[in-house]
Amino acid sequence: MANLPSHASPYFSPQPPSPSNQDVGDISLNSSDPTTSLLKEKVEEFQGYDSPVSNPDQTNGDVTPSVPACLLSPSFTPPATPGGTLNPAQILQQTQAQAASARETSANTKAPKLLPRLPHVECIVRARIPTTNGAEMFLHLYHNDLDNKEHLAIVFGNHIRSRSLDQVRPGETEMDRMIRGAYVGKLHPGRVSSWYDEEKAEAAAKERAAEGAVNGAAFDQTQSTQSSPSQAPLVRIHSECYTGETAWSARCDCGEQLDEAARLMSLPIETLSEVASQQGLSVPSNSAGGVIVYLRQEGRGIGLGEKLKAYNLQDLGSDTVEANLLLRHPADARSYGLATAMLADLGLSNDINPHGIRLLTNNPDKVRAVEGPSREVVVKERVPMVPLAWSTGGKMGIKSSEVEGYLQTKISKMGHMLQ
Repeated sequence: MANLPSHASPYFSPQPPSPSNQDVGDISLNSSDPTTSLLKEKVEEFQGYDSPVSNPDQTNGDVTPSVPACLLSPSFTPPATPGGTLNPAQILQQTQAQAASARETSANTKAPKLLPRLPHVECIVRARIPTTNGAEMFLHLYHNDLDNKEHLAIVFGNHIRSRSLDQVRPGETEMDRMIRGAYVGKLHPGRVSSWYDEEKAEAAAKERAAEGAVNGAAFDQTQSTQSSPSQAPLVRIHSECYTGETAWSARCDCGEQLDEAARLMSLPIETLSEVASQQGLSVPSNSAGGVIVYLRQEGRGIGLGEKLKAYNLQDLGSDTVEANLLLRHPADARSYGLATAMLADLGLSNDINPHGIRLLTNNPDKVRAVEGPSREVVVKERVPMVPLAWSTGGKMGIKSSEVEGYLQTKISKMGHMLQ
């Protein structure tokens, strides 16, 4: 036990680090596409990330012992804050070894945490939001029985609707329904029915009459609120990031990912195709609409205050994973049961939508987590979100040493796939 560092638990003997099950270099990047070449250069650069042990001839007393993955959780409590009586450099080195070893031994075997059941969610209100690029979306606000936060769903397209919102509530009037957003078509001055849009009906009748349709006067005035996508819609599960979305932070690419998801879901497909051809990219069609589920789990679930503390630890030399561990938090404390329940409420579950969804994410663990405990939602395709600075050769996107280190950690320690 003499070789153990002072902060390590005396109940665990030193263990040699386990070899990685999969190296970043194993990812297939065999393509002559210039974008792929740039991504390959980035991954090869990150592949040279410092390894805690490089010499297999070292004895256990010469290296930091491996720590079981169960310790890298809220139950792992450092004895003191770095910068106090302990050596900060030594703590940093030991934490790097522990985090890397735990990631290596469990990256490909640890299943994502799934809730035993989906929480109950209810859409309280919906409103039309015109955006600065000319597109429109509908913002849905949800309550649930899991926490007291107000989570959001940003919906692009008119055929994705909330079942809980459209349900008739006891004692409500037509005006009540329109005020909370439970209407079809669009609101306009003088409208009196939530189920029937007079202006839309008149326009459709005139169009039919102009085409000379037989029985053109017969128009179904019971406009249905039940519809489903004609193909798999784009979906982005986005966790709140005040610093990246509002405070212009260059420590992460969260704000960029939110903007890019909205762009892919809202712009006309002609515009997307033109941009794709200019950048040499394949942009998925948004003809089926899209949903951004906005979860209020700041800082990968640790909250804004703890996240700011983690930023200070990063300035002291830790990366984003090590900072969370030093603050006695998991590397990622998020869960996605609420997102699954919200997608089901929006008609994207298996029983209504046989097409599944296309999930915009770089995190392979999120794919299984979003599908739910009983695979209530099926992810038919994972659509990667390549950083703009990488896909455009540095012409666009965030350029900072902090975001490069952040992406490096995501690849090397969290298993993200940025292609």
